[in-house]
Amino acid sequence: MQKMIISGCCGHMGRVVADICAADPVVEVSAGIDILPQPMEGFPVFSSPAACTAEADAVIDFSHPSALEPLLDFCVERKLPVVLATTGYSEEQLALIDRTAQSIPVFRSANMSLGVNVLVDLVRRAAALLGADYDVEIVERHHRRKLDAPSGTALMLADAAAQGLPYDPECVFDRHSVRKARDGREIGISSVRGGTIVGDHTVIFAGRDEVIEISHHAASREIFASGAVQAAKFLATVNKPGLYSMADVVK
Repeated sequence: MQKMIISGCCGHMGRVVADICAADPVVEVSAGIDILPQPMEGFPVFSSPAACTAEADAVIDFSHPSALEPLLDFCVERKLPVVLATTGYSEEQLALIDRTAQSIPVFRSANMSLGVNVLVDLVRRAAALLGADYDVEIVERHHRRKLDAPSGTALMLADAAAQGLPYDPECVFDRHSVRKARDGREIGISSVRGGTIVGDHTVIFAGRDEVIEISHHAASREIFASGAVQAAKFLATVNKPGLYSMADVVK
């Protein structure tokens, strides 16, 4: 049985993680951490990492960037691997994460969905196989409340395509102000915002007289919680410090 501590356990995603763990026969939540603690079924909840006394094999964090430093201090002190599913870190915090990964296993990914990371791997392979004869375009769609555009996942897909292509591409986000034919070294990225779309990503390889599309559709945010649990199960088996990502789980 693998024991997990959930940071941010009282939030929406934290509760989903707890439900997924409860349904998993090889995972047990030993404790939760939340700045606004509420009673949770099956495990104690602590108001800070320093107050947590539970034993665990890994920590899953779905909290807030402001909670990062004390959580990492706790994990380093206890020698606990940590899955960072929170987003919005500053450059200074990313540097802190890199330094922490020198002491313990740290898992961080731009997208916690296992399916999206399989998509990333497929895009990399397709770009390498199709080469310069196919134009690459990425279309991403999200709900109306999403603040950033393009999405971090779209940029991750563009980077995957760039790794497979035989040239150094340029990402193009806006064509409306320039009247010219498409350059063969572009990766076009288009963003759609509307309604309650959780997240859709399509990578288009457009060649002469044929088009290949590789897509991923997220039906709910639960896929990100499920991916975080998969990452924690993987990380619980890792003994070597380092910075890990979903690519390691896919492999």
